[in-house]
Amino acid sequence: MSRVARMPIPVPKGVEVSIEPGRVRAKGPKGTLGLDVPPVVSLEREGDVLHIRWVPEPRRNVALAGTMRALLANLVRGVSVGFEKKLELSGVGFRAQVQGRQLQLALGFSHPVVYPIPEGITIETPSQTEIIVRGADRQRVGQVAAELRALRRPDPYKGKGVRYAGEKIVLKETKKK
Repeated sequence: MSRVARMPIPVPKGVEVSIEPGRVRAKGPKGTLGLDVPPVVSLEREGDVLHIRWVPEPRRNVALAGTMRALLANLVRGVSVGFEKKLELSGVGFRAQVQGRQLQLALGFSHPVVYPIPEGITIETPSQTEIIVRGADRQRVGQVAAELRALRRPDPYKGKGVRYAGEKIVLKETKKK
């Protein structure tokens, strides 16, 4: 038995969940998301709670049920509350600024880096060295944050670059004479 799959998924007020064969849709204040459900997993709604049922054999189905439960919980949370990732810029002259649907970044290159903001994602810059990525889809929020970090990863010697908020960078020791 999967401990994760047995946990019920609470559906908050203001979120509509429609269960169709092979598909689940959730609609809430932050948007609408959908998820394909494999045939070995079925969903049941009891009041304000979703339960997952699955075929126990083969054993792979147990893991699949746990994964589907986690994805459904993220789906419901995404349309009700949403997800966010915070990034920090550290380095002399490193700046970020939102202009329309583009993020302008000065990352120490000879040219400014322009990142187009994808649909369903909002990016804010409360200060010149902070970036907040928000959206309803957890995977897309994490992907955009990872792409921004990849534009200039933190340097292992000085720590300059784009990092997640709270990320600890272990600095390497410099060469000794």
